[in-house]
Amino acid sequence: MLTLGRAEKRNAVNQPLADAIDDALAQLDDDPEARVGILTGGPDVFCAGTDISVLGFIGTEGGGEYGIIRRSRTKPLIAAVEGIAFGGGMEIVLACDLVVASREARFGLPEVKLGLVPTCAGLFRTPRALPLNLAREMILTGDPIDAERAHRAGLVNVLTEPGGAVAGARALGERIAANGPLAVQSCLRAINDYVGDDDPAGWAATEVAKGVALPSEDAAEGVQAFFEKRPPQWRGR
Repeated sequence: MLTLGRAEKRNAVNQPLADAIDDALAQLDDDPEARVGILTGGPDVFCAGTDISVLGFIGTEGGGEYGIIRRSRTKPLIAAVEGIAFGGGMEIVLACDLVVASREARFGLPEVKLGLVPTCAGLFRTPRALPLNLAREMILTGDPIDAERAHRAGLVNVLTEPGGAVAGARALGERIAANGPLAVQSCLRAINDYVGDDDPAGWAATEVAKGVALPSEDAAEGVQAFFEKRPPQWRGR
């Protein structure tokens, strides 16, 4: 089991955490005895996304953003979600293969509230994992959805009571691990190759969105307003 280890920062990802994620996932793939991985943030929060006090790229050569977003994995990875999975945290969930969540979990892409855009595949993996209009709602409003709605929409595979996400993920993992490992890995590879076929177009569209939003005055104002704990004053430029 992989546990994000910055609870004091709501597991916001900085470079050391991205390096640790990359290393742990490499070990999962290299361990001949491991059949399934579980990624959790702990009992209170999954991940609040990027540590926005850090400037520049946060990621690794092998895994891309956060050490996971662009990684090609050979073994199933289950996200076990308690609390919030916001921004990059939601995008980490989308990079996993299956999701188990507490009924108190929440999922969101709040970037537009800061004048920013999701940059770690949220713009194309969200409409892939959820109904299109729900994906639009999440991305354009920045408002989160609860685990019940995420389960009904198909993002969450298993709902648990609060505190039960890891146990639920273990139970799901045991169901997978009971099967032939080569068959499971072959099926996972085939599925991910198929659904990821349009990833290059998704990344290209993301770069266009980044090129408009990130250098804008609104983006600078949104981040400053966040740190100053005040409503942003948008200027549309």
